[in-house]
Amino acid sequence: MPHARGRAEEGAAVIDLLTIFVLAVFVGFEVVSKVSTILHTPLMSGANAIHGVILVGAILITGRAEHGAEIALGLAAVFLATVNVVGGFVVTDRMLEMFKGHKAGKVAKAVENGHGEQAK
Repeated sequence: MPHARGRAEEGAAVIDLLTIFVLAVFVGFEVVSKVSTILHTPLMSGANAIHGVILVGAILITGRAEHGAEIALGLAAVFLATVNVVGGFVVTDRMLEMFKGHKAGKVAKAVENGHGEQAK
């Protein structure tokens, strides 16, 4: 009965991995929900760098794939990682534009009112 024993070990490994995944989701949610608003932009920039590394890893792994299923999963990973990186940069850019808008709006209103550079 070596097959039954091997299946039991595989089942235990899957349960271990699922347990780690669920714990990581809870910890990640708690950590991110406790971050103050002012820190979101720097954290997004750091997350984009990490996602860039993940994208490079997905490309490297897909390049070494030999079977059709491996190639399909690798291409899906590359696509999803690319969407994640681009979306992160778009969100970061929007957040930075929101911060720029407040300062630029004050300067523009001061120039309209004839105060020139004094409003800075």
